[in-house]
Amino acid sequence: MQLSPKAVTFIALLVAAVLCYFSATAAAGLIERGSQSAVKTALIEGGHDWAAVETDGLQVLISGTAPSEAARFRALSATGAVVDASRVIDQIEVEPAKPITAPQFSIEILRNDDGISMIGLIPAEVDRDAFAGRITQTVGNDIAVTDLLETADYPLPDGWDRAVKFGLYALKMLPRSKVSIAADRVAVTAISSSGAEKRRLETMLAREAPEGVQLVVDISAPRPVITPFTLRFLIDENGTARFDACSADTEESRRRILAAARAVGLEGQVDCVLGLGVPTPDWARAAEQAIAAVGELGGGAITFSDADISLVALAGTSQASFDKVVGELESNLPEVFSLASSLPEKASVDGTGEADQGPPEFVATRSPEGRVQLRGRVTNEQVREAVKSFAQASFGSEAVYLATRLDPDLPDGWPIRVLAGLTALGHLNSGSVVVQPAYIEVRGTTGNPDAKAEIARHLAEKLGEGAHYEIAVTYEAQLDPLADLPTPEQCVARIVAINEATKITFEPGSTEISGPAVGVMDRIAEVLKGKCSEVDFEMEIGGHTDSQGREQMNQQLSQQRADAVLKALMDRRVLTSGITATGYGEEMPIADNDTEEGREANRRIEFTLVSEDALDAAEEAGADGSDGAEGEDPADAGAEDQEGEAETTGE
Repeated sequence: MQLSPKAVTFIALLVAAVLCYFSATAAAGLIERGSQSAVKTALIEGGHDWAAVETDGLQVLISGTAPSEAARFRALSATGAVVDASRVIDQIEVEPAKPITAPQFSIEILRNDDGISMIGLIPAEVDRDAFAGRITQTVGNDIAVTDLLETADYPLPDGWDRAVKFGLYALKMLPRSKVSIAADRVAVTAISSSGAEKRRLETMLAREAPEGVQLVVDISAPRPVITPFTLRFLIDENGTARFDACSADTEESRRRILAAARAVGLEGQVDCVLGLGVPTPDWARAAEQAIAAVGELGGGAITFSDADISLVALAGTSQASFDKVVGELESNLPEVFSLASSLPEKASVDGTGEADQGPPEFVATRSPEGRVQLRGRVTNEQVREAVKSFAQASFGSEAVYLATRLDPDLPDGWPIRVLAGLTALGHLNSGSVVVQPAYIEVRGTTGNPDAKAEIARHLAEKLGEGAHYEIAVTYEAQLDPLADLPTPEQCVARIVAINEATKITFEPGSTEISGPAVGVMDRIAEVLKGKCSEVDFEMEIGGHTDSQGREQMNQQLSQQRADAVLKALMDRRVLTSGITATGYGEEMPIADNDTEEGREANRRIEFTLVSEDALDAAEEAGADGSDGAEGEDPADAGAEDQEGEAETTGE
């Protein structure tokens, strides 16, 4: 069958159309794949691996989440360099910008004798001039403040105010210091005058640190002069090794001494004081040899007092072993040192001072209440009076009870041993001292962490070489006057309690303290001169009257009475730099002035703790009051004064 020309033409056109379709589809796919591959390669090489590429014919679709608007722009630029930019369809999203966090606000305050400098970053809402004025008021009006602070407009962080308040408290205490303040941390670097002052400052700062504020303290103190330069190491009958006193001249010497002690059984943390006054650079080498000798003996005590060394073995030590160890130690010690050694018999302590058998004794005991009893034997009446006078001077004349007896047969040097024992007793809060011709025993408790070393130093100096003594003294933190310092609130509460128990009263119209009020002032002075003298606080003495008489006269009278109380404290040698006297007159009644009982209650002296917030409020009120006073007519004021001279108060 022969196809017609029309059919052939139609079939040819149909085949051509099919071939064109498939050719165009293949060509479009090739173009899409080529564009996609080229764009992907360009994006990956540009570091835009977050971008996804799709093609639709000649169109190139770019999608994904760009980390920033700049990254989006760079990705589109990289795509436009491969294909025509008109073919690029932008479907890129940009990651939301993270909120800008507030900077770390902090202040570093440097204080020395020349002034105060402030550097750091603070919130813009803080009044810089007011802050500088606050520092001047806290430290002293005569000191220059250099402000190098910068600001940032962010809100105050939580805890900022309490950290700043505590930082200024530290700055006031430390005249040579650097105080770094942040919202959650206060770091204090300072110099103190002595080790005791360092402990006092550290205790007070730790006590006052607010909750939520980390305190970092680095207070340095000059090395003490140790005289005599003392070291005392012993191993007792139970094999327990310890230092009664330890002194070193350098860090290296301390390391060597402690290493030698640990080699013979010392355990735990031990403080070896770095100080001045070492008799020779060979101190550490001599200490190492002496400590090793005690370990080789199996027990005993070695005492250094400058270049004098005393070795006392335990009772019962073999004579042959003792001779061998002493001989080797004497041969190896550096030339400057001298060694005295003894092998004593076991000491028998009666402890009453009244036994007729055994060695003669002098016994001194001190109770926790401070009562001291002296018993036992002294050489003669002159020595007894000397011992009594020394004890009364050390412990108080009313606290000493003397019950000694005379024994002219006591050995030479007995008075020196007795007085050395009493000095050792003075380092104890409670305990006893037993003095024998060849032995001294000191036992008790103390609140001074350095008491054992001080006792050892004193006995080594007074008793000389070869002295046999035992120091069994325990440190108890609750007895430490620095660890047990009262708070400012407790100090003022004690004073208020004394005043409430017996009210400070005055005769009508008088400003003189007399009668029972004298005893009240004595007791208040005792509080302020006791542990509270180590506490930094400010207190106000407020004078108050009833409403009888003219208001101005009452205010003047109350001020004079408050000043009289302040003067009475000064007369009793109380430091009053932190105490102010203010007369309030009849402004602040606590009872009804219409009754005699109420007026009596309103005539009073009050003691109040002055907080920093109260000081700021008082300063603002004083400024407002001074502005008001400027508007008063001088003529009116003069007329009031003349009128007041003719009036008297109702008191």
